[in-house]
Amino acid sequence: MVRHKNRYMVLQVNSNKVLGTYLQTCIVQKVQSLYGDFGVAAIRSGFTAKYCNEITKIAVLRCRKGPHKFISSSIPFIKGINQVTAYINILYVGASMKHCFKFIHNYQEKKFNEYCKNLRTDEEKNDLKKRMLNINPETATL
Repeated sequence: MVRHKNRYMVLQVNSNKVLGTYLQTCIVQKVQSLYGDFGVAAIRSGFTAKYCNEITKIAVLRCRKGPHKFISSSIPFIKGINQVTAYINILYVGASMKHCFKFIHNYQEKKFNEYCKNLRTDEEKNDLKKRMLNINPETATL
């Protein structure tokens, strides 16, 4: 049995609704328009949205090593998801979910520190921290 190496992409989706299925189909459609049937056939096996969080607007995609270049080069061309204007930024590309979640945790801590400058009470800070640093894949919407 041959081991398949995967790549995980951490994305920031600037949209109101972030659902993994819509994000996945939107990326497949964009790869189809840019690379045709060859690109779609290359990314189909092993391509899934592993994690999507609507509060923090972070998503993690899994794809095979090699065809991940088709996905990473087509993501900047996406201007909308499910007829809603959306812009997607690639924050990190890693080889394991563990490293992606470490990156997300560090990224969210930096964002939390930026947002805390505007908050006055400790209760507001604790509530924001609870919502932002909750990165369990089981509780996120897919």
